[in-house]
Amino acid sequence: MTSLLAARPLISVYNEKNEKTESTVKLPGVFKCPIRPDLICKTAQQMRFNSRQPYAVNKYAGHQTSAESWGTGRAVARIPRVRGGGTHRSGQGAFGNMCRGGRMFAPTKIWRRWHRLICKKQKRYALSSAIACSGIPALVMAKGHAIQGVPEIPLVVSDSIQSFKKTKEAVSFLRKSAAWLDVERVLKRKKKRAGKGKNRTSRFKSKRGPLLIFDKDEGCVQAFNNIPGVQSLRVDALDLLWLAPGGQGGRFVIWTESAFRKLDAIYGSIEERPTLKSNWNLPSPMMANTDLARIINSEEIQKVLKPKKHGTEKKKRKVNALRNIKAMLQLNPYYAVEKKVRKQAKDALIAESKERRAARIAEKKAKK
Repeated sequence: MTSLLAARPLISVYNEKNEKTESTVKLPGVFKCPIRPDLICKTAQQMRFNSRQPYAVNKYAGHQTSAESWGTGRAVARIPRVRGGGTHRSGQGAFGNMCRGGRMFAPTKIWRRWHRLICKKQKRYALSSAIACSGIPALVMAKGHAIQGVPEIPLVVSDSIQSFKKTKEAVSFLRKSAAWLDVERVLKRKKKRAGKGKNRTSRFKSKRGPLLIFDKDEGCVQAFNNIPGVQSLRVDALDLLWLAPGGQGGRFVIWTESAFRKLDAIYGSIEERPTLKSNWNLPSPMMANTDLARIINSEEIQKVLKPKKHGTEKKKRKVNALRNIKAMLQLNPYYAVEKKVRKQAKDALIAESKERRAARIAEKKAKK
C-alpha cells in the first residue's frame, strides 16, 4: 500500500485563527513512503517489550514445609504430604502444582528474555510509514479520530502556536481549527480500568487525541499537556508509540510549519538522495512515483524487456520407461512388427463379424 499524497505536492499553512495564510509548504518525501501496517505493528510490539519490568515468584514458594511422601501400601497417592497432626494442614498434599499451597508449574524467572533487539533500519522504516499514515484522511478516520471540519490533512499551522503558554490559548486554537471534536471524543470515552490496575497509578483509561509536533518548545508543551488526550512531541525525537498508538498508524497530527519543513532534513527528500551506485552505504532512494502498474507498462521499461512469445509449445515431460508399461513395450525391437500383426488380426475379426451380421440380415429377409 502506498501513500495517496503524490497528487497534492503543496500543503497550505493555517494560523491560530484557522485562516489560510499565503505561505505553502512542499510535501516532505517521507509522506510518500510505502505504508506497511505489518511493520508498524511488529516494531511497536517489540518496543513495548523493551519497557517491561522483570517479575518472578519467590523461588521458595510452595516448598516451605517439611512434607514427605508416605510411600506405597497405604492406598493413597505418593504425593508428598505435610507432617504432624492436630490441624487440617497435616496430611494434605504439598509441593506439587496440583496441590493447594504447592508451587506453580514452571515458575517464572527474572532471567527470561524480556527485551528485543530492533534493527535501526526497521525502526526508521516503521516510523516513516507511521508518518505517511498520518497524512491520509481515510486512515486517520479509521483510527477513530473525529476530523470533521478540519481544513486539511496533514494539518500544518504557523509557528506562533509554539509560543502559547496558557492552556486557554491552546483550547481556543483547537476549537477554531475544529480539532476540539477529537478532544470531546476523548472526554466522552473516559472509563475506569478493569481489574486490580485500579489500585495502581492509572485508575482511568482514555483514548488518544491530537498530537502536536513542534520544532522549538517556547511554552507550547505546558499549554497543551493539561488538555485530555492531547500530546506534544518534538520533531527531532519522534516516537513510534506516539505516532502509532497500539501499533496502528493513522494518528491525528498537527504540525507546526518549522517542524514540517524539517522533515526533509531528518528523513531526506527524493531530490537530494543520491543513487545507489554513487555510495553503496546509503539506503536506496525513495520512489517518486509509487504506481507500479504505470511504471511497468511505461515505454522505457517495455522496450528493455524481451518480447512476449506466442505459440510456444510446452515441453513434454520425459517418461521413465521402467514405470510405464507402454514405454517398456516400445523398447522391444519387434514392437512395430507385433503391433502390425495385432492390427491385422483385429481387422480380420471386425471383417468376420460384419460378414456374420450381413448373413443374419439376409436370412431374416428370406424368411419374410
